[in-house]
Amino acid sequence: MSKKKKINVYSTNPDFVNRFFDEEEEFTPDPEEQSLRIWLDRIKGNKVITIVKGFEGSEDNREKLGKLLKKKCGAGGSVKDNEIFIQGDHRNKVLQILKEQGYTKTKKAGG
Repeated sequence: MSKKKKINVYSTNPDFVNRFFDEEEEFTPDPEEQSLRIWLDRIKGNKVITIVKGFEGSEDNREKLGKLLKKKCGAGGSVKDNEIFIQGDHRNKVLQILKEQGYTKTKKAGG
């Protein structure tokens, strides 16, 4: 998902409002309204990663949640393609952290 750039449009009309080119704010639902799934996946080299899928909202909020999970799990990871990746098998810990943060509709899924 690419980040949109704001386009500046200049006009000599004093009543001109730049509505067409303004970026829309992404709405992030409350944690208790979100339905997250925690997956376990194996990648190249037989390494295991924990994936959190289903987060709806802005990229900034997704990044903040990913940073919190990585910090609490003591592991690396990344946030891309609307998913949060945590290195290692941290499904139980991630589930507990998300429940503490108010994400009540969170479940383990898959592997």
